[in-house]
Amino acid sequence: MEKQINIKPTESELEILQILWALGKATVRQVNEELSKTKEVGYTTTLKLMQIMFEKQLVSRTDEGRYHVYEAAVGEEPTQHMLLDKFIGTTFRGSATRMVMQALGNQQVSKEELDEIKKLIDSIEKGQ
Repeated sequence: MEKQINIKPTESELEILQILWALGKATVRQVNEELSKTKEVGYTTTLKLMQIMFEKQLVSRTDEGRYHVYEAAVGEEPTQHMLLDKFIGTTFRGSATRMVMQALGNQQVSKEELDEIKKLIDSIEKGQ
């Protein structure tokens, strides 16, 4: 039921999507319990956000007894790609190189992470 994402989710919507991607399906209460582990959020706030997300077609909803069960209607990877493309475009003027250089310059990078990056570069070079 996954579809291509056309709308940029808000930060709160993205938090809910991440929970749904991890759980698969969940009720508002289950999502609210997960959100409450990291911040204070009311049930009615979570409910309203999920209703808005349903209207935006970011989530789908089915009835199971007295409960609505929600599921992400957009895929995690396509959402990440869309958000990353927008981020690179607006923050780094479209330059992935600038983003990578900034990220590597601002963080402690382990030898394992550098090895992973080298492998990725090698595979990209071999594919071209």
